Amino acid sequence: MNKLDVIKRKIKYRSKYRSIKEMDLLLGNFVKKYIDIFDYNELLSLYEILEKDDDDIFKWYSGKEENTNILKNKVSDTLKKFKLK
Repeated sequence: MNKLDVIKRKIKYRSKYRSIKEMDLLLGNFVKKYIDIFDYNELLSLYEILEKDDDDIFKWYSGKEENTNILKNKVSDTLKKFKLK
């Protein structure tokens, strides 16, 4: 198993088993859509976001709090624009 497969596996697991069900749905669907599109560095950025607390991610995603420790980059911009259908 190469490093790309390892990080993808971690991301898939971490996106589906959150403490808040709504975040399971949002992040799980986001990962499902983009995991094979992002390159290795983008996957590392995504994993970094997934390591954040659900409340922090939700506040940032919903626009309730812009001053979070989520770095602004291509992955975070893509997640911010992502909507469940």
